[in-house]
Amino acid sequence: QAQLAESGGGLVQAGGSLRLFCVASGRTFRTASMGWFRQAPGKEREFVAAHTWQKSLVYYANYADSVKGRFSIYRDNTKNTVYLQMNSLKPEDTAVYYCAGRSQNVGRVSSEYEYDAWGQGTQVTVSS
Repeated sequence: QAQLAESGGGLVQAGGSLRLFCVASGRTFRTASMGWFRQAPGKEREFVAAHTWQKSLVYYANYADSVKGRFSIYRDNTKNTVYLQMNSLKPEDTAVYYCAGRSQNVGRVSSEYEYDAWGQGTQVTVSS
């Protein structure tokens, strides 16, 4: 089981940008599938973005419709880190953001049950 740690959350005004970090302690990060989920107060946890791979370790990104065109997920294997770049933030983006991982390819990247490692969460607050 990998250990994940998120950081980079904070308070930002609508229209601003924020970048989240997720550092994995495992030694198999290169072949790991990573995802970002978020949970707003009183709401269920929802999928945000995922970074996974197919043949020959070619990476692919997936996004929820609500963040397409605004958020970007990418990784740096030399640092065992996955990032979530968030631009054009809206108040609706306010939530606790969680990093999730699995040491192999996943099936449905948007399902929280596909992941077996989770971070503690980082708060993102977007003001009007």
